[in-house]
Amino acid sequence: MPQACTLKPDCPRWGPRSAAELIARYDGRVPRYTSYPTAPHFHEGVGEAQYRGWLRRLDPADAVSLYLHVPFCEQLCWYCGCHTAASPRAEPVADYAARLLDEIALVTEAVGRRLNVGAIHFGGGTPNILSGADFGSILDRLRTGFRLGPDTELAVECDPRTLTRDWIEAAVSAGVNRISLGVQDVDPKVQRAVHRWQPFSRTRWAVETLREAGIAAINLDLMYGLPHQTTMGLRATVEQVLTLAPDRIALFGYAHVPWMKPAQRLIPEEALPGPLERFRQQEVAADDLEERGYVRVGLDHFARPGDRLARALARGTVRRNFQGYTTDQAETLIGLGASSIGHLPAGYVQNVVKVPLWRTAVGRGHLPVARGLVLSTEDRFRGEIIARLMCDLAVDLLDVAGRHDVSPDGLLPDLVRLCRFEQDGLIRRRDRYLTVTERGRPFVRAICAVFDRYLDPCSIRHAPSI
Repeated sequence: MPQACTLKPDCPRWGPRSAAELIARYDGRVPRYTSYPTAPHFHEGVGEAQYRGWLRRLDPADAVSLYLHVPFCEQLCWYCGCHTAASPRAEPVADYAARLLDEIALVTEAVGRRLNVGAIHFGGGTPNILSGADFGSILDRLRTGFRLGPDTELAVECDPRTLTRDWIEAAVSAGVNRISLGVQDVDPKVQRAVHRWQPFSRTRWAVETLREAGIAAINLDLMYGLPHQTTMGLRATVEQVLTLAPDRIALFGYAHVPWMKPAQRLIPEEALPGPLERFRQQEVAADDLEERGYVRVGLDHFARPGDRLARALARGTVRRNFQGYTTDQAETLIGLGASSIGHLPAGYVQNVVKVPLWRTAVGRGHLPVARGLVLSTEDRFRGEIIARLMCDLAVDLLDVAGRHDVSPDGLLPDLVRLCRFEQDGLIRRRDRYLTVTERGRPFVRAICAVFDRYLDPCSIRHAPSI
């Protein structure tokens, strides 16, 4: 255990601030912290050879998780920040599925043994754009190369607008047991502004048909900060989706980054709510969900009290990965598909983003790694602090330092920078313990950014934190 320090610098004092003042002070551009270090800091110094070595060294006694990225949609929603493209034809999707089978074989060959799998997540894009036959073939290949058990969670992100009864039946046959449905907002004016027309009747049909087919675990995704969205309108959306009794709800803030995602330039910026309105939308919707009995998990997830995610929060075992908050405890996440990111004990790897280049690499028998990052002791130490704050809104700094065998003295400059958060009532500090208050919850990403050694405060890459 490293030598303890007080971890309590003297802080100046000032009076309480209004919500508008807090937003002006802390609504900086910071990452979402689904990983640390974050993806912009990956580099080409990590490639296929290193990834193969990491795969070979995986402990066969440890379960892994799998993420499969499907970068196609029938049409592109203008708010989307994902690596995806519109594909009105079936042929490119079918070809992608065939290459995905090849990549799975390459990965399992590199591992050299059948690893146990605790969780599988299909994301995108729109994974249900895959034909039922192709989806089943992918699961068959995964079962050949890995060991899936009766407790393996198999989750798929779906678009209710393109979901069919035949696809649902294929998913059930393949073993899918959790579905996430994108809703965002039920107001037609908001939907038109983001190029996503989705009648609520269609969402209701999807939920009811999934449950009838035997898939009981259903998540719904909502957004705040969209064009023409209002606090009262979002409350109406929350009220309507709650009639479907989802197990979980994710309430994401729209990230307007048109310099990175050209489709967002089609959104009228004058129709976007300002920072204070976004803040109010988030807080009012969160309050409504909690009043209806949902447990708030971290920054933006809500779960019914009996859901696995709510139970994990009570036990202190919630984790955070590239898909958000999860109960998955695996230390290894293997990414498959173009742009997918994997997290292994030694570090991160990301596949080639552009589908044609990914397809060519896989076709030539290469693991399609484009870049990555080797984790240092300092990365792991700070990454755990950030993860605990994002998941638990609290962290025992000395305990984390002890586990990583580092001196906590290195945190003193960061703790000095936290003084303003403490004096504004956003955090509490008691010796080794740091806790984010309920007032501070919306600002937790800004609090985490204090511990981020990589973050450039002048960067405009990220969206505002609120």
